[in-house]
Amino acid sequence: MARILIIDDDHFLCDALNRAIQRMGEHESQCALNLTQGLKTVNSAKFDVVLLDVGLPDGNGLSAMSQIQQSPGEPQVIIITGASDAEGADLAIKNGAWDYIQKASSPKAMTLPILRALEYRKEKQAKPFTRELDRAGILGRSPKILECLELLAQAANSQANVLLIGETGTGKELFAKALHVNSIHADKPFEVVDCTTLPENLVESLLFGHEQGAFTGANRNVDGLIKQANGGILFLDEVGELPLSVQKAFLRVLQTGIFRPLGSNKEIHSRFRVVAATNRNLQEMAQEDKFRKDLLYRLQSITIHLPPLRERPEDIREIALHYTFKLCQSYRLPAKAFSPDFLEYLTRYPWPGNVRELVNTLERVIAVARDEKAIFPAHLPPELRAEVTKSRIAPDTVRSGSKPSENASGLCSFAQFRKEMIESAEARYLIELVKTAAGDIRKACAISGLSRSRLYELLQKHDISLKHGLLRPPDSHGKLEN
Repeated sequence: MARILIIDDDHFLCDALNRAIQRMGEHESQCALNLTQGLKTVNSAKFDVVLLDVGLPDGNGLSAMSQIQQSPGEPQVIIITGASDAEGADLAIKNGAWDYIQKASSPKAMTLPILRALEYRKEKQAKPFTRELDRAGILGRSPKILECLELLAQAANSQANVLLIGETGTGKELFAKALHVNSIHADKPFEVVDCTTLPENLVESLLFGHEQGAFTGANRNVDGLIKQANGGILFLDEVGELPLSVQKAFLRVLQTGIFRPLGSNKEIHSRFRVVAATNRNLQEMAQEDKFRKDLLYRLQSITIHLPPLRERPEDIREIALHYTFKLCQSYRLPAKAFSPDFLEYLTRYPWPGNVRELVNTLERVIAVARDEKAIFPAHLPPELRAEVTKSRIAPDTVRSGSKPSENASGLCSFAQFRKEMIESAEARYLIELVKTAAGDIRKACAISGLSRSRLYELLQKHDISLKHGLLRPPDSHGKLEN
């Protein structure tokens, strides 16, 4: 028997979903009418699936996904919303949601994802990954990094090519090395190709090798990296920089395992596994004919998206402690303590350079605080401290500043004014509507003449709760604040 939790402030919808879940079989379901109650409930017992609304009276459901996924049952999260929001769906799935469904869907359409999620959990629990994974230096316990490690473990047990996607400094090469040491290729070569530094006139020689006399300066036979990787892994770092002129030839090697060194009339066999990494959007590049679609399909058999450090701040403490200890050892210094506010600064800073930037910053901090027993915010670079300070006061600054719609005269365009007035009137009508209907969705639809899906869409657009009215007050101009 599975346990399912519904976090939604719509009584009618909760009742309907409860009845639908009961018809599915012997499953137990509970409802929580706000985010606070939902988090308390999900942490008090083990749940298999959580149906989570986005626009709740006391917060945005998406912001609580990480906490829900870390609760005792580690449930699958299905987002339910009244609005059709493609960007919201994309964000939810990338943050680990099992599915994203609209409230206006049929009961079957809403319960089918629950069945699929339960089937997945049952299969996953029946076939646990028993082999211990060698992290090879990968740090962190956040849900996002654990999800990446689970994919890494699955990839290590296969021969499929792997594509690692992530911003600069997120640890793509570290993951590639971890894949190598956990795979059957662990005792075989691990050859690295840095595609950003490949000179276009020599790239084919470096990859395929060459015979003596193949070109000016070729004084001897040289094996290329493809041959050196035979039996092992070829790691293509920043594969998006691989010249188009070479991509076709490299694709043939992936398909056949056969290549010919420059200047040679003999073909050579090399069987290797490709792990590629990029910080670029290869899908967009392929659409713009800047990257071969057929090569992309070959590379992305298994894709692992590495999260930026700002999306897993709970890992910063562990990473900082680990590298501070290592740096102190390398400088032959005693271990240093962290002041609480030092860690607060680290977690507040967005780290655009990710783990790499954090490590470089810690090295600078150790050099500055060399003879001191503890590290304080004063030891951090001034520009970092200034960025954190600005982030603390940014909301007030934005509210007190001029509106982006205003031009140099201080007056917005008529089109902008009209749009804002219509939206303001729309919001005020909806507030009165939900008050008059006393939170009854059927009554609200009857009064307004709107379909349920359209009403939910408008409520979501204006951040209005069906039970509690406007979630954010209008500003002094009668416009809803963003």
